[in-house]
Amino acid sequence: MGHQVPVTEELHDYMLAHGMPLDEIATELRAETEKLGNPAGMLTTADQAGLLTTLTRLIGARRAVEIGTFTGFSALAIARGLPADGELICLDVSDEWTSIGRPYWERAGVADRIDLRIGDAHESVTKLDGEFDLAFVDADKGWYIQYFEAVLPLIRPNGLLLFDNTLAGGRVLDADGPADRKEFNAHIAQDDRVDVVMLGIGDGLTLVRKK
Repeated sequence: MGHQVPVTEELHDYMLAHGMPLDEIATELRAETEKLGNPAGMLTTADQAGLLTTLTRLIGARRAVEIGTFTGFSALAIARGLPADGELICLDVSDEWTSIGRPYWERAGVADRIDLRIGDAHESVTKLDGEFDLAFVDADKGWYIQYFEAVLPLIRPNGLLLFDNTLAGGRVLDADGPADRKEFNAHIAQDDRVDVVMLGIGDGLTLVRKK
């Protein structure tokens, strides 16, 4: 029987060093975000960035949506995986935080692929139209089920939805662990419209393939 390799800090650093490296632009965006202090805890991890770019390329995504953009680090990763005429629609409530990311999108040459829509994502998500290849959700966890139900019909068959923070640092196993994550994980696990794979990357990243 196989066993999971415990990912120590040293092993994690090794994995980052031998995976897709963050370039200067992404590294500087992370550094600027980390100056925010506590809110920087919302940053997508460096290894997730490489995975987001690779998955976007793997499925040949041309049109993507992100719910919860924060300072634009994950949007940068997804946009880089899109073709030059691709489109990433970003839904976020904060003009202040997303404005940090915009100059980095410009420097990376992907700003023209990103359509940032500021407002309440609970409302914005209902106004999305057309078909999407990929969705990345990293917003308010209590609304994950609603985001899933709103976006799934817009995803093409064999398209991908990604949900961040689904393991809550392992606290989903605790009796008093986050009910929102537990409910969401249970909700999609028994949905026969999708295939679900949970990855122990970052704070838990769930890959959902629409059948």
